[in-house]
Amino acid sequence: MRRLLAAAAAALSAAALVALPGHASAASSPVPEFDFSACPAPPADADPGTWRCEAFVSQGVLTIGAREIPIGEMRLTFSEGKVDGKFAQVFGELRHAPARIPGTFGASLQLKYGGYSDFLSNDERRGELDLYAVLRHPLLPKGCTIGTLEAPLHSVVKDDPTVPFEVISQNPKTVKFGVVDAQLTVPRTTGCGPLARAADQLLGLPSPSGENTFKQVTYVQLKPL
Repeated sequence: MRRLLAAAAAALSAAALVALPGHASAASSPVPEFDFSACPAPPADADPGTWRCEAFVSQGVLTIGAREIPIGEMRLTFSEGKVDGKFAQVFGELRHAPARIPGTFGASLQLKYGGYSDFLSNDERRGELDLYAVLRHPLLPKGCTIGTLEAPLHSVVKDDPTVPFEVISQNPKTVKFGVVDAQLTVPRTTGCGPLARAADQLLGLPSPSGENTFKQVTYVQLKPL
């Protein structure tokens, strides 16, 4: 039955838009080069000597239902420190090149920053980040997305025990760890025009919490500000 369903999805993609087969996973890679050019400056009332910039380089996989989409490299920067003795942070930038969706005819997915982040880790999670995804294909309008800036996907990531925390270097401070969001909710597409229903069916959207995962292997380097 599963093979029949997979074959049907492939046929629909050829006739209409895209399908999402594929079985990729985040693989280990050499320590990347870090870019601090997008680091935001500390606020004017920042406590001196407490601020640093953190540059993230991640390799990830987004799974929607049973379909795995390798999202490739994602880069993220933010600054953190204290203001009046209290923790504070300023978001810098999220960079993600369009990632090819395996088994499709030119379709890709590009992650964008959704306007909210919280990187103060605690016992329950490592961080939170709002995202939305731009879907690109010759048959889709430019505004076709999964989630929007006004209604983004809210990702809460926890430590992935399969990729334990590792200190790569003390000078400069560089670490590696894995995170996973196993509760991500993925809504229907937005702004996809006449092919919206086909795109939703092929992607399996909407897909409720508990049916999706967002896994990343992340390197982080810290720079004092």
